[in-house]
Amino acid sequence: MPLTNEPKLIAGNANRTLANAIARRLSMHRGMSIDLCDARVERFNDGEIFVEVYENVRGEDMFIVQPTSNPANDNLMELLIITDALRRSSAGRITAVVPYFGYARQDRRTKARTPITAKLVANMMVEAGIERVLTLDLHATQIQGFFDIPVDNLYASPVFALDIKHHFKEGMDDIMVVSPDVGGVARARELAKRINAPLSIVDKRREKPGEVAEMTVIGSVEGKKCVIVDDLVDTAGTLCKAADLLMDHGAAEVHAYISHGVLSGPAVERVTNSKLSSLVITDSIEASSEVHRCPNIRIVPTAPLFAQAIINTWNGTSVSSLFEDKTLVPLYEGTYHA
Repeated sequence: MPLTNEPKLIAGNANRTLANAIARRLSMHRGMSIDLCDARVERFNDGEIFVEVYENVRGEDMFIVQPTSNPANDNLMELLIITDALRRSSAGRITAVVPYFGYARQDRRTKARTPITAKLVANMMVEAGIERVLTLDLHATQIQGFFDIPVDNLYASPVFALDIKHHFKEGMDDIMVVSPDVGGVARARELAKRINAPLSIVDKRREKPGEVAEMTVIGSVEGKKCVIVDDLVDTAGTLCKAADLLMDHGAAEVHAYISHGVLSGPAVERVTNSKLSSLVITDSIEASSEVHRCPNIRIVPTAPLFAQAIINTWNGTSVSSLFEDKTLVPLYEGTYHA
């Protein structure tokens, strides 16, 4: 059977909605129908994962769309087992498209006798047969160095910049970008430069993980529409406290632009009842029905970004070009008008 000479997609169960959206975008770009590879990813009664690929993939350039979000262990195992199935079926090259990279917060040893799980996960992915990783907003950029294979880390900030310019076009002069902690200043500064806005910082001090003891605002936010920028929101406790603090310091409105909506536990309820005017997340993680129903949570699509990145990876052209407005704006034509 002849090769398709097109990128081929296969997906686990972690985010089928995004995988199908990427396939549709690829079909538009290529001018032909590109569907997800016909396969089944199922569980036996005892919870073991089983994968069977029904199409010939010999020599093909395969892209596995599978974020390793909650349940992280199941989704990670699905990714590894799909990879093994493709490798044993003589796939030409295997690229893991991991919109959300789980275990990224365990990227260093913070105290004695603790693991660096992000490195362990990187080793497992490489050993399984993955030859390239395509991801979005790694929690720590040094995780790219944990892999001995190429890692393309895409950024949500260019897409967020388009969204902000669209939704705040009448009041861009009032925007203040806020980093929720000192460690996130580089990420916030990148967005601030793109929209030509000033930068403020919320300095938080933790007594123990998950509990914030004290928060201080560095910079004047009075009368500003504050935009908090971060890579992920989990239980949303710190985010909602930051919103309260900014409002107490005279902010006119508080919005949040966060790449990965983990939103576990009481997060959605907290956001609903918070002083946040809006929380904007990407679709890197499959949103629950509760998230979709929340009136102040909005989801921006990443399928245009990932589809173009897959095409660029497949044909050997620059992925970093997607960080530039002149490349990105046409991809989101009809969605935003910057």
